Amino acid sequence: MKELKILFVVVSLVLITYFGIEPYAHSVMHPEPAPADFTFKDAGSVDTSLKGDAVKGKDLVGMHCIACHSIEAAGFAPMMSDADAAASYGVAPPDLSSAGHIYEASFLANFINNPVKAMHLEHKFPEGGDKYFPMPAYKDMASNQDIMDMVAYLKTLESKKAEVNEEMSEWDKEKAEEKITYEAACGRCHDMGYDNVKATTPANFSSAYLGATPPDLSQYIKSRGEHYLHSFINDPQVLLHGTGMPRVGLTEHAQEQVISYMEKVGDRHKDERNALGWKVMLYMLVMSILAILWKRKIWKDLH
Repeated sequence: MKELKILFVVVSLVLITYFGIEPYAHSVMHPEPAPADFTFKDAGSVDTSLKGDAVKGKDLVGMHCIACHSIEAAGFAPMMSDADAAASYGVAPPDLSSAGHIYEASFLANFINNPVKAMHLEHKFPEGGDKYFPMPAYKDMASNQDIMDMVAYLKTLESKKAEVNEEMSEWDKEKAEEKITYEAACGRCHDMGYDNVKATTPANFSSAYLGATPPDLSQYIKSRGEHYLHSFINDPQVLLHGTGMPRVGLTEHAQEQVISYMEKVGDRHKDERNALGWKVMLYMLVMSILAILWKRKIWKDLH
């Protein structure tokens, strides 16, 4: 009977903590962030309902972008090495081959128009301040139609394909495709040491540019969790106000690819661990029952 009373007290405390204290802590002390918003309505004021002309956009991109950005899918190689580019701009400019596919069109248009506002970095690069964002805002140099033409052209480019072969498992093929997206979206600043991915921007430059050294993301799927990463990648300022990390503007599919890649690298045994969970619980239940029976047998003459 004593064991049952102890069990009742333990279960009661666990339930109070789980259903009482935990919800209070997360809803009041640390409110749940809004779900990830992939419309990026607050990214800027470009009229994204305009239909872009990819032919005109090609000329505009050639005029405005290739001085800093490579576009390997269109035959435009980098003008300088990543280290030299980082020394010049603070961060290595990305290749634009996959930009039209991994970034949501509304965000991409508003980014071209005003990158600081689109990325929610006004606190880091305020108007009239002494720090300047390396990419200029085209709001005074290009019309909404010009910007949508540029976006239309970028969407026609064929993004880099992963090198796969028939001998690879579906898991490895999927990981290879996701790695391409990760490198395009995150690989300029962040290492992924567990998969031998090195950031294209040297750490000393990215540290000066962002105000802190970007972390290696190999274990972030475990230390932060999938739910946190979905909100953080979508808009870092929501969860870590004042951070130097910009809003990236990924499409929902691209963001899922990035997180899936992080999971494959940093938590590749997740499914096995989850499958083992119920077996561990069953083992603990059986052993608890045996312990109670053994205790009663040994001590029955003293009770």
